[in-house]
Amino acid sequence: MFNISYGLYVLTGNDGQKDNGCIINTVTQVTSEPNQITIAVNKGNFTHDMIRDTKDFTVSVISEAADFELFKHFGFCSGRDVDKFKDFDAARRTANGTLAVTKGTNAYISGRVTQTWDVGSHTIFLADVVDSMILSAEKSATYGYYQEQIKPRPQAAAKGKTIWRCTVCGYEYEGEELPEGYICPICKHGAADFEKVTG
Repeated sequence: MFNISYGLYVLTGNDGQKDNGCIINTVTQVTSEPNQITIAVNKGNFTHDMIRDTKDFTVSVISEAADFELFKHFGFCSGRDVDKFKDFDAARRTANGTLAVTKGTNAYISGRVTQTWDVGSHTIFLADVVDSMILSAEKSATYGYYQEQIKPRPQAAAKGKTIWRCTVCGYEYEGEELPEGYICPICKHGAADFEKVTG
């Protein structure tokens, strides 16, 4: 599955009181007339619930100019626990009231949801494009580029320690065995995507 080429995006929503965002890898233009896109969002993400309830979102296309801090900021904690935009000023309000991330991105697309499909761990949202803008000429970052150029190289485990490292996001679980049915708290991938590292 990792051989499928993915783009990377910051998906944002606003529930009328709070802005939030998360990292996703599935955005597709499905028609040009009318201009429509689909996004697939993990149901465990707080941003998922915002979009489900309000129908509005923006996807900011992550570029090769992005650094790892962008991924940590929007992907390594939940908006249920922190305000991701409290001290983050590299954003602008779009036509539908959600925020576009303007640092480490090359474009944004805002959408209004018209249909949804429950597909198990994720929901697919079909949306009309209501706003969009090119922000820079930087190339869009792919998942492969992220793995090779942005994501820090893993460090060896301390002597005598056993860790299980998520091969998707780099999250580390310390313990001799990974619990059965374990799900990464950061990227929501399962135990099959963890590798054992011993010191």
